[in-house]
Amino acid sequence: MLLPLPVVRDGEEHTSRDARVLHGVDAAPLATVHEAPPLITRLAVKAMRRAPRIPLDERLTILAEAGRRFAEDTLGGESPQEYCRLQALASGVPVTVARGALGRVREDCARIGDVVAGQRPVGVGRAARWARRGDILGVIAPSNHPGTHGAWLQAMALGYQVAVRPGARDPFTPLRLCRALLAAGLHPGWITFLPGSHAAADVLIDAVDLALVYGSETTVARHRGNARVLVRGPGRSKILVDRPVDGATLDHLVAEIAGDGGVRCTNTTAVYTSGDHRALAEALADRLAVLPALPVTDERAVLPVRPQKEALGLRASLRRAAPTADDLTEHHYDDGPVPVVDGDGSALRPAVMCVDRADHPATATELPFPCVWVAPWQPSQGIGPLDDSLALTLLTDDAALVGRALDTPGIRTVLHGALDGWWRDPYLPHDGYLGQFLREARGFASSPPPRSPA
Repeated sequence: MLLPLPVVRDGEEHTSRDARVLHGVDAAPLATVHEAPPLITRLAVKAMRRAPRIPLDERLTILAEAGRRFAEDTLGGESPQEYCRLQALASGVPVTVARGALGRVREDCARIGDVVAGQRPVGVGRAARWARRGDILGVIAPSNHPGTHGAWLQAMALGYQVAVRPGARDPFTPLRLCRALLAAGLHPGWITFLPGSHAAADVLIDAVDLALVYGSETTVARHRGNARVLVRGPGRSKILVDRPVDGATLDHLVAEIAGDGGVRCTNTTAVYTSGDHRALAEALADRLAVLPALPVTDERAVLPVRPQKEALGLRASLRRAAPTADDLTEHHYDDGPVPVVDGDGSALRPAVMCVDRADHPATATELPFPCVWVAPWQPSQGIGPLDDSLALTLLTDDAALVGRALDTPGIRTVLHGALDGWWRDPYLPHDGYLGQFLREARGFASSPPPRSPA
């Protein structure tokens, strides 16, 4: 019998006649995912509206305890170690990523009150109040990295009830968080777990007050202009190398390209350099090509794994994006760029693609494995090629360029210098503060109370 992954509403776990089998990246069946049809999704959100408000101090206490339970406890019969194994097999991300998420969730939940307090506008006080824009947040979650779920935990700290529709490949992380929150004492009406179809996801977005949606460029286009929906799409993070390249610089580039299997939206998609771009691309290829291809549950695994057909399709998309670009890693691989490592699962080995100009359209191609486009750049080209970046790292001594990057709306995070592990900082707004979307400053004035007669 397969492991059942239930719908969770009103604090109870439910099975459903609508169910699908979730297979691992090795093609073996992992679990039965019970799905909430659109009608149940709408009724579940309606029921959440009857839940009482929870004071801030109580919410923060619950979140801290939930973070500890997520990292340490057996929840729903699932130990932390089993969670990591299942999450890796389902998502195709190296098991060490889920293992790191255990500690990260515990630490972030312990300090989440300080994190969201720092998002409060400095002008809020005597003449204004920082107020919620709604009560219930719907989340259309991704499957690329378990760390993305930290956003909706922040929403809970900011006073929102949360209804989560998990990603197709990783229902394990949000279900474990849901169980941890309920075990920590959260009122059942404050968290709902609703696996479901695309139709059910659309119903969820319509039923809640605000929605946080992760998705592709197509998803971004669908919801652009909808003030109720915050869309987080492709990252297209970039690095500019505008100084001599040494071993430490190469180490930093490799870590930003391939860290966590290259699946984060903050992993580097394109590297630009004012130096010899082909020499830099070749040096990166030499370093990235030695990363081992291993089963995703191996403690030494550093590369993502996908079913073979999907892996071959992802690799082929490189050629569709840039038929004439040079793939400088391909010749390194005696057994090919997508070797089978476990059952039907194939590891996605790194790709370093060398293009001949900074404005090459392929540099916007972001794929869920260590894949980087290397292009030439000259100071006369300015910010233009570096725009449209979730994160832009500037390895340069040009202070004016850093200033222009900070003033460019399409660059969401600017990093000046080689900052290791910057994306783990919960105080750093990677794509703006979530509080900017969930709350707003409202004017407030109050007359003094009437004086009592003498």
